[in-house]
Amino acid sequence: MSTHPTSAATGRWRTAAGVVATAVLFSSAFPGMFNTFIRWQFQRTYDAVLAAPVDVEELITAEILWISLRAGVYGLAPLLVGIAFGLQPEAGMLLVVPIGFVTGFGFAAFGVTIAAVAKTIDNFNYITSAVLTPMFLVAGTFFPVSSLPAGIRTVAQFNPLYHCVQLVRDASLGGLSTADLGHLAVLVGFALVMWRVAIWRLGKRLID
Repeated sequence: MSTHPTSAATGRWRTAAGVVATAVLFSSAFPGMFNTFIRWQFQRTYDAVLAAPVDVEELITAEILWISLRAGVYGLAPLLVGIAFGLQPEAGMLLVVPIGFVTGFGFAAFGVTIAAVAKTIDNFNYITSAVLTPMFLVAGTFFPVSSLPAGIRTVAQFNPLYHCVQLVRDASLGGLSTADLGHLAVLVGFALVMWRVAIWRLGKRLID
């Protein structure tokens, strides 16, 4: 019997890959926003940590790393459910965790940045509605980006979540190619930029 996934299984996994990306997005951006804001504004956890021989960059980097590690693991949940429903396990699925980690790092840093500039915790509702929700709707999570209008397809190319979805699908279906290096480069670039921005914005607030 062939070990390659059937077209039906492939279709199910393409949908499951969108769920993986969505799980990574929300399990990194939300903790980045809410946990950071609460620990900084209400619990004063960061003030206590900074009283130790730890600088701001180390504190913020550790927070982002912890969130992104969890996000990478959380991305496994939809994968395991998909396998339980008949998806053929593939070696490339092992790459879901590192892909989720890199993606989660960028979105965790994004969340930390938002927490640093938000006036109140209620401001996060606007970010969820105006940024995060449209982001996963135009990332090819549940329907192909090719079916979207030309202008939106162009916007999708700049959406980090779109590149996460493509990497997860290609890795899990044995379709990795040189094009995936571009997807990875976007995710790494997004993570590095947001990391430095998070350190800059939250660092200013913590030092002040």
